[in-house]
Amino acid sequence: MPFEKTERPEGCEDALMPVFSRFLTYFSAVARHGSIRRAAETLGISASSIDRQILLGEERLGVALFERLPTGLRMTAAGELLLAQSVQWHRDLESYRGHVDDLKGMKRGHVTLLIPEALARGFVPRILAGIRRSHPGITLSVKVLGNHEIGPALIEGRGDLAFMFDAVASSRLTLRGHMDFPLGIVTVPGHPLTRETHARFSDCASWPLIMPAAPLALAEKLDWLAAETGVRITPVCESDDIETLKSLVRHGVGISVMSYVDVIEEVESGALAFIGLAHPKLRPFSLSFCVDQARSLPVAVRLVAAALDKAISDKQGLAPPPDPEPAAREAPPGA
Repeated sequence: MPFEKTERPEGCEDALMPVFSRFLTYFSAVARHGSIRRAAETLGISASSIDRQILLGEERLGVALFERLPTGLRMTAAGELLLAQSVQWHRDLESYRGHVDDLKGMKRGHVTLLIPEALARGFVPRILAGIRRSHPGITLSVKVLGNHEIGPALIEGRGDLAFMFDAVASSRLTLRGHMDFPLGIVTVPGHPLTRETHARFSDCASWPLIMPAAPLALAEKLDWLAAETGVRITPVCESDDIETLKSLVRHGVGISVMSYVDVIEEVESGALAFIGLAHPKLRPFSLSFCVDQARSLPVAVRLVAAALDKAISDKQGLAPPPDPEPAAREAPPGA
C-alpha cells in the first residue's frame, strides 16, 4: 500500500497499483462527504486514522489535496485530478477482473444497469429475473437515474449498460436496439373512453385532467399537442411524479396522459386502462438500449447485453396496445 510507512525493496513503490491502497478508499470517502468525520462514520474507521492517511498521502505526493475550511474540507485542483484518476483505476481494475474471468472461461461477474424511473417496474425486472436464472454466476446492480443523467453516467463508467428514452447516438454512445411506446389516455377501467379503440387529444378537454408537470418529458409532449391542435386544457390537478399521477387516476380524480411504459403493470393487472392517442405527428417515446463503444466489455457484461438484445427484439414481457387506425387519427386545426 503506497501511502503507508512500511519497508519495501528499493524501486517497489512506483510499481504498486494505487487502486489497491487504503489511502484511496479514505481519500474518496472524504472527497465524497467533504468531511473527515462523516467519512469516518460511513467507513466505520476512526477519524484520526483517516486524517493520518490523508496527511501522509499529501506528504508523499508533495501537494495539498484538500483545503481545510471552518465548514469542512474542499478539494484542491490536485485533489480533483486524483479523484478522477481513482475512478479510472477502479474502472480499469473491474475490466481486468472481467478479462481474467474471460481467460478462465467463467460466466460470472458483476453488471451494473442504468435505467430511468419508468423502467423500475414491469418488464426490466422480468428480464433481469430471466438473466439470473440463465446465468446464476452473474450478480446485478440496477441504478435508477434521471433520464438526462444516464448517458453521462454510462460514459463516466458508473454503469456497464443503460436504457434511455429518446437517446441520440454519439462518438461514445452506441444504440444497440430500441422499443417504441405510444402515448395515450390513462383511465380507470369502465370509463366511457375505454369503449373506443383510440382517443383524441381533444378528449382531454372533455374530462377532468390530471396533468403531468415538468420536468417529466410527458409535460413537453402535452404542451406540443396543445399548440399543434389548438385544444385548450385546464387541468384539475398536476404532478411531476408518475406514481402520483397513477394513484390520482385510480382514486377517480380524473384521467391523465402517459406513455404505455408507465402503466404496463397496471394495465396487465386490470387496475388501469390505456387508450392510445391518435395524431399524425405524435411520436412515441423511444426506449434505447445503450453501451459505451469505447469500452471493452467483459464476458459478464456481454452475456447480459445479449440477453437484453434478445428481450428487445422479442418484445419480451410486453404487449403494447395496437396503434390507432390511420383513418381515425386526429386532424390538426383547420383540416
